[in-house]
Amino acid sequence: MDYYPILKVLWWLVPAALAIGFFQSRWSKGILGEALVKFVAKLRLPAETYYPIHNVTLLTPEGTTQIDHVFVSRYGIFVVETKNMKGWIFGGENQAQWTQTLFKKSFTFQNPLRQNFKHVKALEAALDVPAEAIRSVIVFFGGGTFKSPKPANVTSGGDYITYIKSFREPVLSELEVQNAVSQIQAGRLAPSRETHRQHVQQLRARFDPAAERKCPKCGSGMVLRTAKRGANARNKFWGCSAYPRCRAVQNVT
Repeated sequence: MDYYPILKVLWWLVPAALAIGFFQSRWSKGILGEALVKFVAKLRLPAETYYPIHNVTLLTPEGTTQIDHVFVSRYGIFVVETKNMKGWIFGGENQAQWTQTLFKKSFTFQNPLRQNFKHVKALEAALDVPAEAIRSVIVFFGGGTFKSPKPANVTSGGDYITYIKSFREPVLSELEVQNAVSQIQAGRLAPSRETHRQHVQQLRARFDPAAERKCPKCGSGMVLRTAKRGANARNKFWGCSAYPRCRAVQNVT
């Protein structure tokens, strides 16, 4: 039997299957979404007005936070979080988790508004600008369809450009813009593969209840607790084991 025709087919099928698997992975989808945002911004945001800074990793009390894109302008500093998703998207502004429905299967993911809020606060701490000058923008690529009402700053495709350009009242001087760009560049960690690897490791440790955690204030161990009262009742959080002497807390997500 001549196996050459079969081997010839397999020669193409195996790389094709690997390529499909790669482009369907969460990591590659994220990379593709970020690349599309950069490409659209380069075409439609004037470089002399909007200064782009991509893949910004900043130190925080909880470790690091990674911002997909920052656009600095006199009209504000726009912090952009990208999501590359298909299917139907459900989620409210104040919900902790949103839902993606695809091929009759449902998947939950963190509310990107909450995720980007942490990015905004990290940038706020790093810059000498008014807090109201820093604006959160969420961009969904991939053809997902929203089945829930969404705020104006949650956009699809290139609509994020329209949202950014809708701000026409200057809130920063040209000197403040240049200072903000310099501060971001000076305060960010090197945009390298090693920086990304360490960021992913600390994220995994943050979500692993078994991982050892140290208090950012006193160095004692952190323990997983559940709020018993108030607006956060029944929500879990990390609290310092030295409580009440030390009252440091950290979010679980």
